[in-house]
Amino acid sequence: MRVLGVASASAALALGMAGNALACDISEFSAEAKCDGTKGVITVTDVDPSGIPATISVFLESNGADEKKVGEQVVKGSREGTTITFEEDWKPNAEYRIHVKAAGYVDEDIKPNLVTPATACKTEDEKPPATPVPSAPASTPAEETGAPTPSASEPSEPSEPSEPSEPAESGSTAPAGTASNAPSPAGESNLAETGANSNTGVIVGVAAALVLAGGGAVFFGMRRRGASSDR
Repeated sequence: MRVLGVASASAALALGMAGNALACDISEFSAEAKCDGTKGVITVTDVDPSGIPATISVFLESNGADEKKVGEQVVKGSREGTTITFEEDWKPNAEYRIHVKAAGYVDEDIKPNLVTPATACKTEDEKPPATPVPSAPASTPAEETGAPTPSASEPSEPSEPSEPSEPAESGSTAPAGTASNAPSPAGESNLAETGANSNTGVIVGVAAALVLAGGGAVFFGMRRRGASSDR
């Protein structure tokens, strides 16, 4: 009987210690840096099925030492996991130390330390670039007035000739028969100067013949008068 009692006590003690070891362990805690809209947050999740209360403390690290304490909260784990949130406007690549303390079970940090993402959360001022809208082509005068524009394949209609304008009346009219000051063509001026293609040569010939005839008549008349006077 004594042997059975000692064996039962030893088994209960072993089971109790095993249960305590499995009740709350640092491996059941995890931390993550996230964005809640435009704000940064740090979340800690406890998956301890026994629900033993644990105090979570978050510290911002700088050169291996605590720079500031972000906050402290108590969490009771569950099989599905219980998550608590710390509001922290974290910077990219920042380092945080997460300490877990459950009396009689665990009193240590989550390893390794939490390092935030390389990209910070977007702010409201950071908006995606607007897509450029193609501008409408400039309207032609025909489009502005509503007139149809001729296409490249359709020939344009010839415009009607305009009526000749009446010459303006000058203050004084040129006298009739007055030669124009405009130079005559080269061919016509040469013909006028040389007498070609005109009756000038015929007239000159007739005049010369008349002069010779008159001179001969005068000569013969004078000879007759001299002969008669000698008799």
